[in-house]
Amino acid sequence: MTEYIILGVFAVVGVLFAGGAMIVSRLLAPRFPDTGQKLEPYESGESAIGSARIQFKIGYYLFALIFLVFDVEAVFLFPVLGVMRSAQGTGAAGASSAAALGGVHLSPFFIWGELMVFVAILGFALVYAWRKKVLEWD
Repeated sequence: MTEYIILGVFAVVGVLFAGGAMIVSRLLAPRFPDTGQKLEPYESGESAIGSARIQFKIGYYLFALIFLVFDVEAVFLFPVLGVMRSAQGTGAAGASSAAALGGVHLSPFFIWGELMVFVAILGFALVYAWRKKVLEWD
């Protein structure tokens, strides 16, 4: 029950901190009347030319998606390697990793195999993207 109280205190403090920052900003911020330039999308001194709705080449989106795939891969590799390191430990470290996994003790070889399957699938995705010339920047 004390964990929920601590969590509630942190939530209340977070809301108060964010709300307090907004109130202080509202009280201390300078107020100037809105002029013509203040209503422009960019206050750089340059007037906007044309519409902001333009079409981009599809290659930019594909390149961004490939980047996202490998970025997510890196995010998921770190926890797997952490579990693998704790699974290789003996004694207290091995017991703590088994307890963290719900009592399941995983073999380091099983984790290594799963890791290789994960990397192989992403490797195939990279080869596919390379063959389709998605990675070429024109």
